[in-house]
Amino acid sequence: MSDPTVHLYGSLKLAFDDGIAVITLNRPKALNALNSTMVEEIGEALTEIGERTDIRGVVLVGSGNRAFAAGADISEMVSYTPDRATWFAERGQAVFNRIESFPCPVIAAVNGFALGGGCELAMACDIILASKTAVFGQPEVKLAVIPGFGGSQRLTRLVGRQRARELCLTGRSVKAEEAARIGLALKVVEGDVLEAAMELARRIASNGPRAVSLCKRAINTGADLPLGPAQAHEAQLFGACFATEDQTEGMSAFLEKRKASFTGK
Repeated sequence: MSDPTVHLYGSLKLAFDDGIAVITLNRPKALNALNSTMVEEIGEALTEIGERTDIRGVVLVGSGNRAFAAGADISEMVSYTPDRATWFAERGQAVFNRIESFPCPVIAAVNGFALGGGCELAMACDIILASKTAVFGQPEVKLAVIPGFGGSQRLTRLVGRQRARELCLTGRSVKAEEAARIGLALKVVEGDVLEAAMELARRIASNGPRAVSLCKRAINTGADLPLGPAQAHEAQLFGACFATEDQTEGMSAFLEKRKASFTGK
């Protein structure tokens, strides 16, 4: 790590590597199951990352080699009242929405189980890379509940209504190859999935950071709009790029046949 500082939260670790923030879910004995504390701490980590001006990407990974996050913590939820369950779902959705709308890209490096809340967490990220041992699924109906952190909605947007129905209504899990085939994951990584995620994050970080952020916004916002309004939104964001110093630098570097030096301004 270029920055040796590791920020320890109760259930996760946050480290920095040359402009890339790495959030590690750190409850390996519980297969990194998401309890209310971890959900809140993910939000706190995002706040800490957002306060830095040098961060160009975020990688989210689970500790150990068995799970990204095996789901929400059933031992905590078993005694929930309907009101408490609704509160937990809303808090999870709020934090996961922050991931989806975070200014810089967030990449999930999935090794092992990403089930229930873990699958929902991965789907909130911009890109999912899967190890060969990755397993995805929304098995909540097997416990007589439904996804609560946005899973029924994001899965539908990723794989379509019919496939989302099949996966959510049966609770069936899918292995890495199938996940990539149906569009749940981007691809299956042969080697170290964390290193692959870091390599991808660095590749993205080499581009103009404001442009990357605006491009992410254009895709996310436009996906829920009709084509005409989506294109109008894109045009506005395209124009906004020309108010940045990075646009001038990027185009000047291209014309001068040199490598651009972006500052995020």
